[in-house]
Amino acid sequence: MFGASAAGPRVGLRVAAVLAVLAAASTLPAAAAVRTAARTGRLAAGTIAANEIRAGFVETVIADSLDSPVSMAIAPDGRVFVCEQRGRLRVIVADRLRPRPFLVLPTQAVIEEGLLGVAFDPAFGRNHRLYVCYTALSPHRHNRVSRFTAANDTVVAGSEKILLELDALGEHNLVGGALRFGLDGKLYVSTGENGIGPLAQSLGSTAGKLLRIAPDGTIPAQNPFFAGTAGARRAIWARGLRNPFSFDIDPRNGRILVNDVGAGSTEEIDEIVAGGNYGWPMFEGPGGQPPLRSPIYSYRHDAGCAITGAAFYAPRTTSFPREWLGRYLFGEYCRNEIRWLDPLHPAQAGVFGVTLVPGPVDLRVARDGTLYYLARGNSNPVGGAGTASGVVVRVTHSPVDDPVSRSRTR
Repeated sequence: MFGASAAGPRVGLRVAAVLAVLAAASTLPAAAAVRTAARTGRLAAGTIAANEIRAGFVETVIADSLDSPVSMAIAPDGRVFVCEQRGRLRVIVADRLRPRPFLVLPTQAVIEEGLLGVAFDPAFGRNHRLYVCYTALSPHRHNRVSRFTAANDTVVAGSEKILLELDALGEHNLVGGALRFGLDGKLYVSTGENGIGPLAQSLGSTAGKLLRIAPDGTIPAQNPFFAGTAGARRAIWARGLRNPFSFDIDPRNGRILVNDVGAGSTEEIDEIVAGGNYGWPMFEGPGGQPPLRSPIYSYRHDAGCAITGAAFYAPRTTSFPREWLGRYLFGEYCRNEIRWLDPLHPAQAGVFGVTLVPGPVDLRVARDGTLYYLARGNSNPVGGAGTASGVVVRVTHSPVDDPVSRSRTR
C-alpha cells in the first residue's frame, strides 16, 4: 500500500523491514490486552483507551470492521464518510456505522487502486455536493474525479457528474487520489507517478502531480501551466511528486503541505507553491537545487517506511491544549504513530503518540477540535479488498484526573 516498497529486489527487503518494525512496535509502552485486541481485529466500536496514545488523551473506537479503508472526510454536520477500497463509501452517524453504504462505485481494489478520496463542497450545507476520486475501469483503468449529490445518508441516483479523467494507469500502485478544497474554493487532487518516475516531471502527463480544478470541473486559466498544455494537463498545479498519498490545506491561510511517500530512502513533507517542482525522480529528500524545491521536512527509513494521513490542527473550536494549535499532524504507517510538525519551524517535530490500532492512513480534525484517525488494522503495506479490517478512532483531550482517563475500556 502507498508505494512504500521500492520496485525490484528491494521489495523483499522492505517487507522484512516492515515486519521488524512491527515486532519492535509490540514492545512499546501500551496496554497489552487492548493492543492485542486491536491487532487481531477484535477491537469493537465503543472501546475506550485512556492515556494510551498520550497522557491526558482518550481514544474511542467509533466504527469497526471497515474493509480495507483508505481515506475519510468529516461533513460539516459531523458525519464521517470513509472510503473502502473496493468502492463503498460508508457513513458514520452519531458514532454508528450505517449498514448501507452511501454509495457503491464500479471499481476494483487492486493493490492501491479503488475508491481513494472524498471531499465535501465548501457549500455542502446548501448544495449537498461531495466529490470522490476512484479508479474507473473503462475504456481503460484510470483515476476519475466525480461529483455526487447527497440525500441524507445516501446518494441521489443518477447524480454523478464526471469532472476530471486522468491518464491511463499502467501499474496498480503509486496512484495518489487524495482530495481537498482550498481557501480559493478550488478542488485539489493528488496523483502518483504510477511507477514511471519521469512522468512526474512531464507536463504531458497528469501523473506525479498536484492538480487544481473548479468545483464544476472546469480548469482555471490562472493555473501555472494552463497556456502551455492541453486537456486535463492544464489542471497541473505542481509537479515532481512520487506518490502524494495525503495532503492538507491550512484553513487559516491556505498553505498546502503534501506528504510524498518515498522510494528507497526518505519520506517527505513538501510545501506546495503554484508551478513548484519537487524533484522526483532526480532526488528524494533534501538537496534539491533551485528551481527544484526541497521538502520542508523529511525522515529516512530507519525512522519509518510510509508517511500517510495529513491534518492541520486549526479547528474553529480548540479542544486540545493551545500548544497544539497550528501544528501539522501526520501518520507514520509502519511505526503506528501520529507525529507532529510546527509548520513555522519545521525543525521542531515529534511524536504525538502510538495509535491504539495499527496502520494509520488518514487524519481529520473536526470543527469541535477533536482528532479522528482512520487505521487499517494492520501495518502490512499491501492493499486490496479484504487485506485489512479497519476502524475509525476519535481522540479527545481529557484531564488526567478525569474518571474516564483512568478507565481502560468501557
